[in-house]
Parts: sequence; structure tokens; C-alpha cells
Amino acid sequence: MDIFEESLELHKKLAGKFETSPKASIETQHDLALMYSPGVARISEVLASEPERARELTIKSNCVAIVSDGSAVLGLGNIGPFGAIPVMEGKAVLFKQYAGVDAFPICVRTQNTDEIIKLVRNISPVFAGVNLEDIAAPRCFEIEERLQDLGIPVFHDDQHGTAIVTVAALLNAAKLAGKKMSDLKVVINGAGAAGNAIAKMLLGVGVDEGSCEPVKEVLICDSKAIISRNRADIKENAY
Repeated sequence: MDIFEESLELHKKLAGKFETSPKASIETQHDLALMYSPGVARISEVLASEPERARELTIKSNCVAIVSDGSAVLGLGNIGPFGAIPVMEGKAVLFKQYAGVDAFPICVRTQNTDEIIKLVRNISPVFAGVNLEDIAAPRCFEIEERLQDLGIPVFHDDQHGTAIVTVAALLNAAKLAGKKMSDLKVVINGAGAAGNAIAKMLLGVGVDEGSCEPVKEVLICDSKAIISRNRADIKENAY
């Protein structure tokens, strides 16, 4: 049995990779009154007048929404929201296992930019942050940018997560090689969400004896060649 069939059997057995569980048990009528009615009414009254206390009194203290439209799932492409569910479940497990953060997959049956933005805005009261995941470029850029006023972190994993890890690895490699970041020329093979975010970060940061210096040059390649204004197939408004 290869890893793919083994994974399929595991998922059949588990029927989902995680579950929700209460932080306090309900053993008595008094417990029920505290956790739910009538005691919970007091919490609702407080939050209705002081919504900023949601982080203190609710799951918003430590819960992230993992939002995907299934348009760019792993290396599988546009396979839709159902294909995205097991991947987003896995990401939720990683959040909990490695960071102690509760997370929940939100896989939506739309690939309309405005609808996704509206949905995230409408569910945001529950969450401390939003992780946009496996949303295809260029739609992912606009969604992330237009949600920066939400009042909570909105992070696109394929852009910022990949860029942070890549730049960290390059910083370490430069240090081990005895080179400065400003001496480096970097070639990025792929001009999607990750490639663009990596390029922006490399051109904006670089650590050299405590000062910030960008890398010397970044070349981004798509499926045809190096991206350049001199290419006839590149539209000016792409920049």
C-alpha cells in the first residue's frame, strides 16, 4: 500500500482529522446554567455593549478561520471546495499541533472575489485571524488586500507564509556561505502568489549587520520566460 492509499484508509477511519471539545464539562444543572442558559445571557449582554471583550470571553481568543475556495489546492489545481476540505482540515491540525491555535476550515462554494470578501467580513466576529489558503492568483491578491481593514490579521499562506519561510532560509544560507543579502541574485521559477510575495519580500528586506538591504536582483520566470516589460505578451497593466 502506497502513501496515498494509506492516507485514504486513514481518512475513512477517522472521518475527519479533528473534532471540537468543551473546555469544561457539564456534570450538574449548575454547570449547565453557567455554560449555557440562563448564565450565558450575562456574557451576551456584556459583548453586545462591549464587543472588544470577545477575545476575553469567547473562542475569538484563539481561533483562526482557514478560508479556501478550492481554486488552487496543493498541486491539484482548481478542484473546488470539497476537494479543499481535507487539506484545510490538515492545516487546522497543524495550527493546533504546532502552535496551540484552534482553527476551523471554511471551504466556500464560490470563486467570486466580492462574495468571498463579503463572507469573510461577515464571519469575522468569531475569529482572531483569517488564513486564506489555496486561492488562485490573481484573485488571492485582491481578497487579501481588501480585507486588511478587518481589525484582525488576514494572512494568505501561499503568499506570506511561503515568503517568510523562503526568505528565512535564504538569510541562513547567505550567513553560512559568508555572503551578504545585497550580493545575491535570485531566480524565482513561478510567477504565482508565492513567487510574487517572495520577490516583494526579497526586494524589501535583507539583513546585513543589523541594517536592511534588499537582494541585488530578482528575476521571476513564468512558463515562457523571464517576466519583463520588453515581452510582447506582457500587458502594461500587469505592473
